[in-house]
Amino acid sequence: MSDASNAEPSNYVRQRNTTEINGTSRDLTYPPLPEALTVPVYDNHTHLEIADGIEPIGYLEHLDRASSVGVRGVIQVGGDLETSRWSAEVAANEPRMLAAVAIHPNEAPRYAEAGQLQSAIAEIAELAKRPRVRAVGETGLDFFRTGEEGRAAQYESFEAHIEIAKREGIALQIHDRDAHDEVVRTLKRVGAPEKTVFHCFSGDVVLARQCAENGWYTSFSGNVTFKNAEDLREALDVMPRALLLVETDAPFLTPTPLRGRPNAPYLLPHTLRAMAARLGTDVSMLAAQISSNTELVYGLWTDDPPVPDEDAVTPAALA
Repeated sequence: MSDASNAEPSNYVRQRNTTEINGTSRDLTYPPLPEALTVPVYDNHTHLEIADGIEPIGYLEHLDRASSVGVRGVIQVGGDLETSRWSAEVAANEPRMLAAVAIHPNEAPRYAEAGQLQSAIAEIAELAKRPRVRAVGETGLDFFRTGEEGRAAQYESFEAHIEIAKREGIALQIHDRDAHDEVVRTLKRVGAPEKTVFHCFSGDVVLARQCAENGWYTSFSGNVTFKNAEDLREALDVMPRALLLVETDAPFLTPTPLRGRPNAPYLLPHTLRAMAARLGTDVSMLAAQISSNTELVYGLWTDDPPVPDEDAVTPAALA
């Protein structure tokens, strides 16, 4: 994979090609701005390197739109070397962005097959030392897309990422799909970092209670608004407010009633308002709690302010 800092300047390194959701053609236009939040929040997990829609939006416009509706900052998340480099590089120059870096569990077997998993993890470890890289992620286990033949590489990668997060004293963002029990067992066996986050929480009440008992954070995305996601809403009900985060996972999982259209950090208020309605609480009170939680996990976005690197790809070049 190419080094993003030496690549042709571009808003993105990747294009989302999905034009259908569950066999139905997607509306590929970006939705209008929602009503702005009175109390701002942060997007715990987004992928601004992925282009989507008929007219893709550059990451600076994404952040400007987000700011205009009360989303004050984002965690930009990598899933391989290319996107992790990009995330770290842009966060180093952008005050509204912090970065997470990792080899995604579905990418780990591909690196292993090429004999490159150990070298890839070593580079992630170096990226994790950068001051505005505040999380290792997304890492974890995915038994939905990867079969038995790839699981050894997933475990190896997951455990190595856990150790990087603990060594650097930063958060761990977990991708967990159809692997709840094994993710929990691995965290307990290896020892979870102090700040562990289940990104795009996909479990039920049982997993939610396990997270609560262990002090692990759960981050809810747009799928908590889906009609068939009652298990997620029941899990939300039992989570302590002090362990809640919110995210978009953009450009995926656009919340109801916009499902299928391109997602973006500026649409986060839809999910937050749905969560507040489910919990029977005031939107501003929930926003204040989640904002505080997010800063406890990642630190302040104003800590270690961006110091432009003359050799890096700058936001001006990428815009």
